[in-house]
Amino acid sequence: MPKFSVVIPLYNKEKDIKTTLESLLNQEFKDFEILVVNDGSTDGSENIVKNIDDERIQFFTKKNEGVSIARNYGVEKANYEHIAFLDADDFWYPNHLKNLNTLIEKFPLEKWYATAYESKFPKGLLVTMNSPIMKKKEWFGIIENYFKYSYGSSLVWTSAVCFKKEFFNTLNGFCADITHGEDTDLWIRAALSAPLGFCSIVSAKHNLDASNRTTQVEIGNRNVINLNTYDAAAKINPYLKKFLDINRFSLALFAKLNNENITFQILYKQIHLNNLSKKQHILLKTPTTVLRKLNSIKTFLNKRGTDFSVFK
Repeated sequence: MPKFSVVIPLYNKEKDIKTTLESLLNQEFKDFEILVVNDGSTDGSENIVKNIDDERIQFFTKKNEGVSIARNYGVEKANYEHIAFLDADDFWYPNHLKNLNTLIEKFPLEKWYATAYESKFPKGLLVTMNSPIMKKKEWFGIIENYFKYSYGSSLVWTSAVCFKKEFFNTLNGFCADITHGEDTDLWIRAALSAPLGFCSIVSAKHNLDASNRTTQVEIGNRNVINLNTYDAAAKINPYLKKFLDINRFSLALFAKLNNENITFQILYKQIHLNNLSKKQHILLKTPTTVLRKLNSIKTFLNKRGTDFSVFK
């Protein structure tokens, strides 16, 4: 019986989906089924998938309703206990499912698992996730407090996470009402419910230079994660409070860059500034015109292969 159901939401990724699927089909661990959920693509994505001859691939087509509903739909159709997600423009190294399987065998009672990942920027820059846990080389273990290790980069990223299907369903999956931060929302709910099995070996790659990536829009035009939902839990978990404040910082900075002053002020007042770094604190006080120039420099450096982040 296959060990994993791999769910791939697909929307207009004709330039990337073949490479993504090839990285999956080249896994050292072979026991899996593939559920590609075509979320109303209007390009040639469907033909590319259907031209790949592998009996493990199942293809589903539905109207466009967003990535959360597409992922949840894939889980609903999954036949096996362990659900791994892979976005249609991301990449798995050959050891990814093998490492997840090792985690599952070492810690069979855990409910969710993840591996370390890296991000690929333009010009080929590869940046490994930024977390203190990465000091543990080739480590397989249990993390009791997800938030403690997620201040620089989230310990969990969509294309590097695996859920037991029953646990995913207990959490009601991805929240379809959230269009910005729906993954973070699920990680918080999962982390408040169960420890995380984690492997510090990088085995997945987030392609930030992939085609047809979602463009930035005003926060006011998005359904953003409501971090206040978790304030009660944060009162007894200072690591969660800091995690929420760092995410509020990110949203506040984005609001300021887009002249959304009311949103910025609301978020700013909710942050305990002692939970931010000195650099982050200064950026919140920086005039918008200067902030935009700094953001342009950051984008310029990233595109030319230099890593620059306000979370380091």
